[in-house]
Amino acid sequence: MKPEIETIKTPTGHICIMQGEKSKPLEFLSLGDYGKEKNIKADFMGMTKEINGVPHGDLLPLEEKWVITISTQYGCSMGCSFCDVPLVGKGENATFNDLINQVKHALDLHPEIKQAKRINLHYARMGEPTFNENVITSAYYLKGYFDKLGFGFHPVVSTIMPKDNTDAPSFLHRWLALKNDFNGEAGLQLSINTTDDDIRCDTMPHAINFRYIQRCLHQKLERMKGRKIALNFALTDAPVDAKELRHYFDPQYFMCKITPMHNTKAVIKNGMITDGGYDFYYPYKQVEEDLKAEGFDVLVFIPSKEEDESRITCGNAILADRV
Repeated sequence: MKPEIETIKTPTGHICIMQGEKSKPLEFLSLGDYGKEKNIKADFMGMTKEINGVPHGDLLPLEEKWVITISTQYGCSMGCSFCDVPLVGKGENATFNDLINQVKHALDLHPEIKQAKRINLHYARMGEPTFNENVITSAYYLKGYFDKLGFGFHPVVSTIMPKDNTDAPSFLHRWLALKNDFNGEAGLQLSINTTDDDIRCDTMPHAINFRYIQRCLHQKLERMKGRKIALNFALTDAPVDAKELRHYFDPQYFMCKITPMHNTKAVIKNGMITDGGYDFYYPYKQVEEDLKAEGFDVLVFIPSKEEDESRITCGNAILADRV
């Protein structure tokens, strides 16, 4: 029996709310994409145009790129000061079936799509994925599922690397093994945001000191296939010291992704907005140049205001309004 699903239309797709197996609601997203030439600057990819605002417009066909973002937990216990999800409640792991059902129900929104070159599956809506073993088993299952459909499949895990999860290093080792099993078609994103320890501890109270992250991974990096691991920086006025970062992370294996701090209710309340970040390139320019000078590939990703206002961006949760 299929659960009831509430579907909220957004400018680029849908936000969906589903009752999970633990009789609690889960959020997931099904989205289209504008295309990287409209919302990305990445010199290393030959995309050198500075982005001064991203106008809402036509999306790529879902057959070209379909983005699905699912929750790995009911709520979240990490308490990051820029995120609305902790308001939903304490993090409790979604089941294997919960993870699979979110994906399949997202696909059900578009039964007319018979082929897709790329399904980008982000384990990044609600929850800290490294706590949930079902993330890895579900990705292996879905790889077989999409292979049978003839769909390209690229799963991505985003994590703050929680210090109170002793299994987090093991999770990352197994995710990198999965990445190799998928011939490089899997991604890993580590939320760093700032190289200032005090600010990082204040805004991400459960995150491990970023200097220790590389130690958890270094033995696995030489054999890693596919794209580099992304160090994510949602910019505020907190410092990003490129030389300090380079001391701990080798640009041979790590790249940097820069985004605005998405305008969640928590961000607005705590005064963490990226000033001008949705309209102008200047908030990103110096950080980008500093990171490139240290040898990092740098990708700047900027959503449209419509995407941010519809609350599809990271750190949002429609369910946060209902508790």
